[in-house]
Amino acid sequence: MTMQNKPQCPLSSRASFQSEVLPLRDELFANALRLARNPADADDLVQDTMARAFGAWHRFEIGTNCRAWLLRILTNSFINGYRRRKRHHRFTHESGDDATVALYGDASSRVPPPSEALVDQVLGDEVSAALGSLGDEYRKVVEMADLSGHRYKDIAAKLGVPIGTVMSRLFRARRQLEEILSDYAASDYGIRRLAA
Repeated sequence: MTMQNKPQCPLSSRASFQSEVLPLRDELFANALRLARNPADADDLVQDTMARAFGAWHRFEIGTNCRAWLLRILTNSFINGYRRRKRHHRFTHESGDDATVALYGDASSRVPPPSEALVDQVLGDEVSAALGSLGDEYRKVVEMADLSGHRYKDIAAKLGVPIGTVMSRLFRARRQLEEILSDYAASDYGIRRLAA
């Protein structure tokens, strides 16, 4: 922005700001120190208040309570800064899903990952419900082995468990699915369970 285009504060406005606001600086600092409890932060808060007040000085009505107006600006600045720091702290110290929820809302309002959406589209409601009824460790193994085609070795590495555990969980999960889906398979597809 060039000097010609830069808006200039009229001298009378600048003079009225100096005469009304500057005498209240010490009082503003005392209130800021009470809120911030740190001289450096209090000084920053006063500077922010003064800058905001100067920016909005054209809306201030001369003759009204300048002290109350400045204290309101100071308090609002402190509250906004506190909220901003709190959000930042929460976001930077939360992990995984907590940060996702902070940014995008809870799981019910988010779109499922593509793999889950594909499973829901390809599989029938009964099969999806049966998968959902499995324990988390069993469902993951079935999804990775049977739906995604991963090798047992890769599944074991990804889950951080021995390959025997993967095989055992997959066996148990398939048995549970067989139990849950036996009526569905018989009625809709004519598939009967063999006698054991």
